[in-house]
Amino acid sequence: MMHIVVCMKVTPKSEQVKLDPNTKTIIREGVENEINPADKNALEAALQLKDKHGCKVTVIGMGPPMWEPYMKLAVTMGADDAILISDRAFAGADTLATSRTLAAAIKKLGEYDLILCGEESSDAGTGHVPPSIAEFLNIPQITFVNNIEIIEGKIRAKRVLEGGYEVLECAPPVLLSVEYGCNTPRFPDFRRKRWVDKEFKLKIWSIGELQLSNEEVGLKGSRSIVEELREMKLGERARQKISGTEDEIVEQILNIIRPYIKK
Repeated sequence: MMHIVVCMKVTPKSEQVKLDPNTKTIIREGVENEINPADKNALEAALQLKDKHGCKVTVIGMGPPMWEPYMKLAVTMGADDAILISDRAFAGADTLATSRTLAAAIKKLGEYDLILCGEESSDAGTGHVPPSIAEFLNIPQITFVNNIEIIEGKIRAKRVLEGGYEVLECAPPVLLSVEYGCNTPRFPDFRRKRWVDKEFKLKIWSIGELQLSNEEVGLKGSRSIVEELREMKLGERARQKISGTEDEIVEQILNIIRPYIKK
């Protein structure tokens, strides 16, 4: 049986993203959250493969205890197991430290064949984590995937390119980053929800289970330094018609944007 691991993040709903200018981080308390949309597409892709080939699907997420309902939601949708990696030592992690921690958790799982991640998160949007996990695990990776097949034990992935697409085939294990919107995530199953509420036990792993030091995770294990973080205030839009020769139009545009260019 092929084992599929889905890496999942919980993010604030896009319209509620707020920034803390003091800590230079996204405010996650007191806002409405959701499973990161692209990760939900990755989960749906895994569940479709499970429906067709009988694969086992395990969901892994790194976050605070408040993520527990979302991890259980993934099981309600059809995942077989879910693991929350949660420890105060993980706080403040950048994409490098996050990838290192997730890779360590995947190693602890044992054998796996396919890792699926959303192409990027809706809050940070860097797209760094999926390729970095693959590098830590030293396995092949395919990015921007919108269709996945299992053919004779190999993974066939269709990925989007500018102006077209390409189809790649790889023997497992392999990591795929899944394109946002490539499928329609299913609704939770009511019967599974009853089982999850009554019987399912969410696994919670701390730093002690992952054989990582405090210097490798969280803020201490991060290499990115945020120098400045600003929330752009959008004012009323003003329309302005520009006309004239090409040179005159260029000059008018420069006059409009020149006050906003930092010297």
